[in-house]
Formats: sequence, structure tokens, C-alpha cells
Amino acid sequence: MSRLTHVTSGPFAPPPAAGELTVVSADGARLHAEVHGPEGAPAVVLVHGWTCSTAFWAAQIRDLAVDHRVIAYDQRGHGRSAAPDGVEGYSTTALADDLEAVLAATLAPGEQAVLVGHSMGGMTIMAASTRPGFREHAAAVLLCSTGSARLVAESLVLPLRAGWLRTRLTRSVLGAKAPLGPVTPMARKLLKYATMGPGSAPERVEVCARIVHGCPRVVRYRWSHVLDEVALDAGVLELTVPTAVIAGTADRMTPVAGARRIAGMLPDSLGITELPGLGHMTPVEAPEAITDKIRDLVKRYAGAGEQRVQGLEGSSA
Repeated sequence: MSRLTHVTSGPFAPPPAAGELTVVSADGARLHAEVHGPEGAPAVVLVHGWTCSTAFWAAQIRDLAVDHRVIAYDQRGHGRSAAPDGVEGYSTTALADDLEAVLAATLAPGEQAVLVGHSMGGMTIMAASTRPGFREHAAAVLLCSTGSARLVAESLVLPLRAGWLRTRLTRSVLGAKAPLGPVTPMARKLLKYATMGPGSAPERVEVCARIVHGCPRVVRYRWSHVLDEVALDAGVLELTVPTAVIAGTADRMTPVAGARRIAGMLPDSLGITELPGLGHMTPVEAPEAITDKIRDLVKRYAGAGEQRVQGLEGSSA
């Protein structure tokens, strides 16, 4: 499992959960999930991205859990969720299986929630858009700093002209097998350049660096190959619930042009919010903007949270 290296104090330190549970996915993968906030409150489900963990959502959880029931889980191989044994456990199908399993385990039958996906988490939602469990439980969606196709070809991480050379070099960089090692000044500088806006404060760079460097090398490498081959436009077209898109204009990992394209493809698009000068890590770079958008979606689409979920006071299988 991942080394948990997130910050331990301040607004980006993960708060203690009201309940924790282990969710078993379709192929037997065991996923760490946690529930925050009062039972019976409107539900929000947070799905993090590549190399991250539930700790990535700390600011959103702290704010929303005052009056929402917030569900977050570690994607397979990340945080406290076990890594798959072989390459067959790494796929967008597996991501969709995992999300469907988490929804079934944490929401009552028919209960709906606002689903929020960042980066690979957004792709998880796209991959699950046709699933019965997703359609039962999704009231609305927020796609945050994500893409649906040609992720490597369209990445701006390397300052080169678009073409085969940039694609090949970007693939080598993002799919590197080398360990990231400790969080050093150079590591912070590189991570900030690749994933955050130029104005990101040092403490927010530190938050992201700690989380990303906690992802195991093999997990990071194998998911990079899945992302290289992502083709989820069909999933976008099947995402029929009200869906909002939010992206930073300085995002090098999943550039804003791809977010605009998704917003234009969605059957029930609520439009795109562009955050000037921000990069890929928008939930940390602009936590208030993300939280406000989630609250707006809950007010408009998720109701009063009348359903209850039982039995989440401790761990379960």
C-alpha cells in the first residue's frame, strides 16, 4: 500500500473520519473508504486522481462535512487501498467497478449524491456513466481538471511543439519507472511546474508533493499506461445527469482545451468554470472555488439527504 505522507496540521491535513470501511470491488480488490459529517445530510462522493489519495480532498471535507455527508475513498493502489497483484487490475473498467462498489456500500438504495472527480477521478466517473449503480446514485457531477482522450498527446508538461516527438517524450516522463524519492526543493519545483499554477503558494505545493510522493512507484507506473490509452468520449456522451466542469487555465496535465471540449459534449452540460492562472491541482490550489461549486450542485440537485446509511460506525468487509 502507499506510504501516507500527507501534511498533519493546518487546513490541508485530513480530518478524522466519522466512519471507515473496507469496500470489496468486483474483482476482489479491497478499497479504503471513509465517511465524514452527519448521517442523513446531503451526500457528496469525492473521487481523487492519479498518485493522490483521500488526503487530497482535506479542504473540501473539512468545509462540507459540517452539513454534508462526505464519502471519499482511495483508488486502488493509492492511499490505504491495496494495489492489484497484476496488470489486469489496472483499467478504466476496474475504476468503474470500484466506484460502483463504493456507491453501493455507502449509499442507501435509491439515495443520490453529487459525485466529484478530479483528474483520473473524473475519468472514473466517465467510465462508470452507463453503470446501473452510477445511474441509481448520481444526482449531479462535477468534473474537475480532467480529460477524456489523447491525454499524453495533448499534455503541455513538456514545452515543445505538438507532434510525435513531444508525445513520445511526455510518455517517457509520465510513465517513468524511477522512484520519486523524498520531497526535496528540486522535487517541489518540478511538481509545481508540471501540475500547479505559477502563483501557487509554497505550502500548497508542499501539500501536493507530500501526497504524490506517497504513491508507490509500481502503482504510479502502471496507472500511467492506463491513462496513456484513455478513450472515454463515449462515457462523456452517456453522462446524462447535470454535469459541471471546472479547470485551471494553466493546467499542463489536462489542458483547459480538453475541459472545454468535454463541456461541449455533455448531454446535460452546466458549462465550464475556468480558473485563471491555476494548474491541475485545483482542489488544493483553489479549495473555496471547488467547494462552492459542490455546494451549489447539492442545493440544486441532491435534495435534503432524507435517506440514511446504516452500519458505518466501524470497519466492514
